[in-house]
Amino acid sequence: MTSKKHFDVWSSVTIGMTLFYIFFLLLPLGMIFYQSFFDKETGQVSGKYWVEFFSEKYYFQTLWNSFAVSITVTVLAILIGAPMGYFFSVYRLHGKKIMEALIIIAQVSAPFISAYSWILLFGNSGLITKIFSNAGVELPSVYGFWGIVLVLTFKTFPLIFLYVVGAMKNIDSTLLEASRNLGDSPIKTFFTIVLPLLVPTILGGSVLVFMRSMSDFGTPSLIGGSYRTFPVLIYNEFMSEISGDDGFASTIAIISIIIMAMVFLTQSFISQKLSFNINSLHPIQEKKPKLVPSIFIYLYICLVIAIAVLPQVYVIYTSFLKTSGLIFVDGYSFESYTTAFRLLGNSAWNTFLIPFLALIFIVLLSVLIAYVTVRKRNTFTKGLEISTIIPYIIPGSVLGIAFAMTFKTKYLAIPAFMLIVIALILRRMQYTLRSSTAVLQQIPLSTEEASRSLGANKMTTFFKITMPMMKSGILSGAILSWISLITELSSSIILYTTKTETLTVAIYTQVLRGKYGVAAALSTVLTIFTVASVLLSIWISDKQKKTNA
Repeated sequence: MTSKKHFDVWSSVTIGMTLFYIFFLLLPLGMIFYQSFFDKETGQVSGKYWVEFFSEKYYFQTLWNSFAVSITVTVLAILIGAPMGYFFSVYRLHGKKIMEALIIIAQVSAPFISAYSWILLFGNSGLITKIFSNAGVELPSVYGFWGIVLVLTFKTFPLIFLYVVGAMKNIDSTLLEASRNLGDSPIKTFFTIVLPLLVPTILGGSVLVFMRSMSDFGTPSLIGGSYRTFPVLIYNEFMSEISGDDGFASTIAIISIIIMAMVFLTQSFISQKLSFNINSLHPIQEKKPKLVPSIFIYLYICLVIAIAVLPQVYVIYTSFLKTSGLIFVDGYSFESYTTAFRLLGNSAWNTFLIPFLALIFIVLLSVLIAYVTVRKRNTFTKGLEISTIIPYIIPGSVLGIAFAMTFKTKYLAIPAFMLIVIALILRRMQYTLRSSTAVLQQIPLSTEEASRSLGANKMTTFFKITMPMMKSGILSGAILSWISLITELSSSIILYTTKTETLTVAIYTQVLRGKYGVAAALSTVLTIFTVASVLLSIWISDKQKKTNA
């Protein structure tokens, strides 16, 4: 006897979520795909933009530049983050919680602010540059390839670090003890035992580093100089009033989507081939390092953290300096703050309001999508699950362009405020969705069945039984989504208006105008928002660990 699948409330949820993604994701992406083959001069379908891209060395060189940056950053992030994650997992270090907090803060703060801080230190008129110049020493330029690599490496190595720390918890200590009993040195044990076990994890973290580097707009725009990268090229082609071309920008956007999809699918395929399960019956016990190794470990960790965090500390310092025109002068004042809030006070309010509204919908949509993809798995929910991943792997500037082309027309006009909120929902939902899904998979179905047997309907059971049990995953994911929301730039820079300007957009525009004092003040405010969110996340995480213990 075959069972019939009835149309229920969760079927309605699946259809609603699918329509949402069709309208706000597939339609805009379809629009830029169409524009890439539409010749405005002739009004005919044409492949001239594609021919132009692959026939001009200028554009192909830009694509190669982005690959060179992303590959270099990924390798360096692994070389920095993997050993640090190993040290934190194996050794008992003083001040570990503080160092972990600083590493996380370095990762979640906006990358373009770090680029701005490096300009203040090592730019043509930077503090360190002047000091060395007065001593007769000319430092290498911070602008260009190595400047981009420097900023992005110290913004992304925490991803590898966090992945490695998480993976080390699943490694059985008896494997390490066996290696030592055979006479292997700690270094040989790491390369022969630990590293092979970490390869799938490092691969997962590295693809995130690669995609983040490949799609970053703010950093190469500020510190790249004449070194062209793909996201900046897309932005310039779309926004330029002189040489810009929507069709050509669409072509570049489609190429970037194809590249990101290929990288993501390749990583997923390799991860499945290399994946294996380890049952850690004997977790690694932290031990105190010997004197000489401990000196090396502390110097290494402190140096990396200093390079990652201190430039941003310098930005905070400069926000209190007096300014004369566009330059800093001797003395301290709150002039930059008063100017910032007098001219751009709405930016701070928008930085709260827009992400807050986006976060509300992110939480609601995440728990609903998590439920249908876990509990009601079928062809439609699988398609919905894939749809949620697409905005995560494409550059934010591409989504911004797609939205502008689709929803800023006379036929289908949606207010900029709403467009930015929706763009943020699509791009930053994955954090909450993944953590909600992970928690839901651990909740036994019998709990819901017991509620249903007592007469509660499906939605009552979900909101009063299931959702409260998902609270820990929802909360931790929501905080990560919130941090990424308040530091978002790439999609907002294309969609914003004067009434919807956020702190990230305001900082970026002020830096371009050379108003470094105002930019420093706004950067400080954004940093305070970010640090407070990170500390709240750490506090909640520690509280949950104590509750579960």
